[in-house]
Amino acid sequence: MVGNPISVQLFPPELVEHIISFLPVRDVVALGQTCHYFHEVCDAEGVWRRICRKLSPRLREQGSGVRPWKRAAILNYTKGLYFQAFGGRRRCLSKSVAPQLAHGYRRFLPTKDHIFILDYSGTLFFLKNALVSSTLGQIQWKRACRYVVLCRGAKDFASDPRCDTVYRKYLYVLATREQLEVVGTTGSRVCDCVEVYLQSSGQRVFKMTFHHSMSFKQIVLVGQETQRALLLLTEEGKIYSLVVNETQLDQPRSYTVQLALRKVSRCLPHLRVACMASNQSSTLYITNEGGVYFEVHTPGVYRDLFGTLQAFDPLDQQMPLALSLPAKILFCALGYNHLGLVDEFGRIFMQGNNRYGQLGTGDKMDRGEPTQVHYLQHPIALWCGLNHSLVLSQGLDFSKELLGCGCGAGGRLPGWPKGSASFVKLHVKVPLCACSLCSTRECLYMLSSHDIEHHPAYRDLPASKVVGTPEPNPGSGVLQDPGGTAWACKEYLSQIHSCPTLQDRMEKMKEIVGWMPLLAAQKDFFWEALDMLQKAAGGVGQGPPTPES
Repeated sequence: MVGNPISVQLFPPELVEHIISFLPVRDVVALGQTCHYFHEVCDAEGVWRRICRKLSPRLREQGSGVRPWKRAAILNYTKGLYFQAFGGRRRCLSKSVAPQLAHGYRRFLPTKDHIFILDYSGTLFFLKNALVSSTLGQIQWKRACRYVVLCRGAKDFASDPRCDTVYRKYLYVLATREQLEVVGTTGSRVCDCVEVYLQSSGQRVFKMTFHHSMSFKQIVLVGQETQRALLLLTEEGKIYSLVVNETQLDQPRSYTVQLALRKVSRCLPHLRVACMASNQSSTLYITNEGGVYFEVHTPGVYRDLFGTLQAFDPLDQQMPLALSLPAKILFCALGYNHLGLVDEFGRIFMQGNNRYGQLGTGDKMDRGEPTQVHYLQHPIALWCGLNHSLVLSQGLDFSKELLGCGCGAGGRLPGWPKGSASFVKLHVKVPLCACSLCSTRECLYMLSSHDIEHHPAYRDLPASKVVGTPEPNPGSGVLQDPGGTAWACKEYLSQIHSCPTLQDRMEKMKEIVGWMPLLAAQKDFFWEALDMLQKAAGGVGQGPPTPES
């Protein structure tokens, strides 16, 4: 029909916003990239308020932040918990049930039988799993089939820090509750408390309440069941601890526990701790300035982490040890006897036991100090398991991929059953908005929830510190490459040359491709090409299997 053209700009803005709000979130974002007018309209809070109310009809408050409605809408649109079971024939990514009441996903923790998820409004959800019997008579996790609200007002939660979920019998929840000031009066005040729940049933078995003047933001556990130490981080950056005997929690009795200032806050009162990480026998603290301090409680773990027992004092296990690092540390991952650190420039440093190649350095030599993994940069999340490590990274096209190294037994490195001493791309389809991960003996979990206000803001590394960047010679002005890419390539060639057979050289070349800082498509290309060459030469090795569609 030919007639006078009508511009959409002639319509009232409220009408345009109302029409756009019926589009899917993906289409709203795409429409906002077409022109300046639609960018302003699609970015209006009115559009996102309507979208948010459709995604989460029970969300009464608009949340927080500079763009509260847009943030809330995207949090709820991208929320999801995905898993890939290691056992059985089905090896693909599945999605668990999504609680409609959840305001995004902030944290999750799998236990022996179930999964717990904390959202951005402080509600802790209890996802109950459907358990099915396998052909071998073993109970396997199928999916989270239903959910209930465990508690509200939660700030953080923790369980047994060991990698095996069998030990996670109790769930410790740091929450805020209103307490009556005096018996018989109507006044109340807000106090922090720690509530202990049975993970199997969600029943609360223990509760401890703190003075109203103390406000905490994080809780971690360390130690054995009979001497379980709860470490609590205050808003001011101080560490307090108390000891609980888990074997007596399910008994109907009442006893008093003593809250004491941890030695790291007593000996170094000027430090403000930003976050903590723990396993059964050690604790790691990251300060506001990016420094890292360690507590190691057993000689075996100390030897694995530092390569010596020279400074270990069995009578003073809480003495904090400072790690020497070249830059500010943003976040970390702590395994049983190895750890990973990520600094402000997006560099990854690994330290500790490397018996299975879990440090990703390309060899199986232990590292007693932080060692940079040069071919990995700008990770989104890092996970250190019992004897393997995982890195969630993002490509230039904003696609996500999962890299892993270490022991591959039990399917924990999908696509690499024999494991790898360097980080290689795993055959897992990673969700677009994946932000954290966790690996257990049975499953690989990935949490998806995009927060537009919180993302790793890495700084650009100065050119003089980039490995492989040519540097000018002050005397001649000629670009040089000291210890950079040229040295690495020579080292790779020497490793290939030392292989005795063609078959070994092919395998070594595949391994080197995994080390090199290439895009995922480039690595896949080289692996496929090497497989074809190997088959043409009559090789019997089959390399990594092709990813599933």
